[in-house]
Amino acid sequence: MFEDKKIAVLGAGKLGEALISGLIDTKLVRENQFIATAAHNERLEQLKKKLGIQTTLSNSEAVRKSELVLLCVKPQTVGEVVRQISDDLTLDHLVISVAASVTTRFIEDLLFKAVPIIRVMPNTPCLIKAGMSAIAVGRHATAEHMKQAQKIFDAIGRTVVLDEKHMDAVTGLSASGPAFVYIIIESFVEAGVKVGLPRETATLLAAQMVLGASRMVLETGEHPAKLKDIVTTPAGCTIDGILELEDGGLRVTLIKAVVRATQRARELVNG
Repeated sequence: MFEDKKIAVLGAGKLGEALISGLIDTKLVRENQFIATAAHNERLEQLKKKLGIQTTLSNSEAVRKSELVLLCVKPQTVGEVVRQISDDLTLDHLVISVAASVTTRFIEDLLFKAVPIIRVMPNTPCLIKAGMSAIAVGRHATAEHMKQAQKIFDAIGRTVVLDEKHMDAVTGLSASGPAFVYIIIESFVEAGVKVGLPRETATLLAAQMVLGASRMVLETGEHPAKLKDIVTTPAGCTIDGILELEDGGLRVTLIKAVVRATQRARELVNG
């Protein structure tokens, strides 16, 4: 699918680097097929040294030398970058944007030509190839373009294809969600310390527990409520803990956090 195809990564920050290394590690793409851009020469030197790829300060140059464009810049700068490269994009290009809140229609309207656009919302666990990415197609993207996007993001985690109307909700849930989970893990660690565990041990116990519980949901296919009931034995200690969680409003607080993050995602492109 990607044999000899040149890929431009515009704005190669941590996510762009993760995409490049993921594709290289899975041997889907070779180092010499990439050309990455960044705002500073220091960053380009880092990428060149670490990944062995071609780099340039010029977004236009990268696009002219490529067939697939990964748009990894901040949401507020998407318009400026798309205007920079609009003359260099052709109908043979595929543009994949990972900018939160930026719609495919927004990019399409800036181009005035039928360049295929795909929008992806990944999350930070992509950095360790354990990410979750949602994919939505623009008006001019085909099933083949979708397969290419899935192949790229499958290299750094799991993917799901959704209607674009759901992408802000994805941002609020799976993109912002890791931060909420880190707070939960941190709280478990503090609780472990409170009941006498060494901090390092409490951290290991809490983090591995969350990882294991997540894998149980994914690999068994069971509803989380059913898995919770398996742990919750009659008159046991777990039910007492659950009562404390319910009394503290944890369930409602997490729901509100995702709703608020979703609302903010809808505003993000406008600053």
